[in-house]
Amino acid sequence: MNILVVDDEEVIRSGIERTISRQFPAHRVLLAANPEEAVELLRAKAVDLVLTDVLMPGMTGLELMAFSRRRQPQVKWVVISAYSEFSYAQEAVRLGARDYLLKPIGKDSLIRLIEELEREVAEESERNKEADLTKRNLRFLREGVFARWASGLDLGGIDLAPFTENHPYFNLVMVRLESDADTRLEHFIVENVLTELMETAGKGFVASIDVRSLLGLVTLREEAGLGLLVDKLRTHLKRYLKTPFQVLSSGRIEHLTAVPEEVRRMRNSPAAQVYDHYASGGEKAIEVAVQYIHSHFGAEISLEKVASIVYLNPVYFSQLFKQKTGTGFKEYVTHLRLSRAMELLRDSELKIGDIAERVGYPDVRHFSQVFRKKAGCTPSEYRQEGAGQEGRELRNSETE
Repeated sequence: MNILVVDDEEVIRSGIERTISRQFPAHRVLLAANPEEAVELLRAKAVDLVLTDVLMPGMTGLELMAFSRRRQPQVKWVVISAYSEFSYAQEAVRLGARDYLLKPIGKDSLIRLIEELEREVAEESERNKEADLTKRNLRFLREGVFARWASGLDLGGIDLAPFTENHPYFNLVMVRLESDADTRLEHFIVENVLTELMETAGKGFVASIDVRSLLGLVTLREEAGLGLLVDKLRTHLKRYLKTPFQVLSSGRIEHLTAVPEEVRRMRNSPAAQVYDHYASGGEKAIEVAVQYIHSHFGAEISLEKVASIVYLNPVYFSQLFKQKTGTGFKEYVTHLRLSRAMELLRDSELKIGDIAERVGYPDVRHFSQVFRKKAGCTPSEYRQEGAGQEGRELRNSETE
């Protein structure tokens, strides 16, 4: 235990400290010569027991106890008083003091009191641990049951109502992470950020649907606060996460039975195809992707393949590629291939079929169709017209 002794008489402080330290060497004794010092120690240290004089200059022991118990109700108090001050001691007990000691303090009575309080503190600590464990277990049970329900799975007869009885209406907020790497750290960050924001905006809880998806249920104090909550969530996650993510939300829900369908709706909505990203990682990924495309455009190449090379989800990669290059992936590759084909048609004697194969079109008929649609003429016509075609611009249709 950490025991704080508060008394303006040094001889009493040191006498109590000696007795406790000799009899209970495992306990730590803190000393304060006045209530002001005691307040600072109570703020800075985890104190289990306070032994305080009743009458001291400035603040009385009763005032110190009243002031501190509001902030630290778990601390036990014992007051020290002279016989003439006994009425103060009785008042202290009524205010919540565990006991009192009369001056001069007898060693035996002090030792017996510390032994009793030592047992009480240990028992309360054990009860608190059990209560915390029960609370955590109930939280995990609630979140597990809700996550199973939200995923559309059978609850095996479990009644979900008691877990959400404090939420007669609510909104859902879903965060989905997009990464093939281990996302446990990101998962932890999302859970903590979302929980804190929901507690600020109302009340609710966060359930883990799978290793990359979390679902928050929140009852807002103000219905208009959902947009602000989502905006703050995105801002925080962009700052802390190093992986693409999505934030999806629902309208107001008043029946638990609507949750599974609403979760499916959010996952399939157009917004589910839009990803937030972290700028530095995204920039680097697209640089690598462009280098790869320029080196391999003559071979079979696909968005999915290039996305896998830079370790990004294909949908997210497509969105990010267009954002960074100003051009869709398919259009970018087609433009690159046909630009190289025009060079070869102008500057070489290669057959059109060979050129088509070199720029990534093994089917010469398909190559000719794409070329005509983009350049306004066939490869043969382009070659026949020669250098006059050098300034011709490719059209901006996105096809292959």
